[in-house]
Amino acid sequence: MAKIHVTTTINGDPTEFLCDPADSMLDALRGPLGLTGAKEGCGTGDCGACSITVDGRLVCSCLMLAAEAEGHEIATIEGMAEGEKLHPLQQKFLELAALQCGICTPGVLVAAKSLLERNPDPSETEVRYWLAGNLCRCTGYDKIVRAVMETAAEMREAAR
Repeated sequence: MAKIHVTTTINGDPTEFLCDPADSMLDALRGPLGLTGAKEGCGTGDCGACSITVDGRLVCSCLMLAAEAEGHEIATIEGMAEGEKLHPLQQKFLELAALQCGICTPGVLVAAKSLLERNPDPSETEVRYWLAGNLCRCTGYDKIVRAVMETAAEMREAAR
């Protein structure tokens, strides 16, 4: 089977890779690209562990063909921190212990960042709705929601 050549941008870096026609974006990220932050939880788009953004739109990478990345801007959990400096969401998740096993955490963080980019002042209901596609079996959701809400407030204050 012939490989497909894909040219894209991942976490701000121009990237090229080869993939099989049936490879998911998750396969490409975790395989040839070596970006293992997105996790395969279900393989059916139900758990959100593999969440990435494509041109700013939240996507389950297990449901996207790798070839579809051609010409698009992809963001993964690996691009969230700036060097050694954690994104405010990552820092708040650590401070409030809003993570445990780590399977869901990358997808939750990518989804939460996507929410705050669209709505810097979400209500608790909006946060819970936005994160409904991310399943967590360890922490429950209260610490996660609190971390997102507190980060949003701190980011708004810093922007003033």
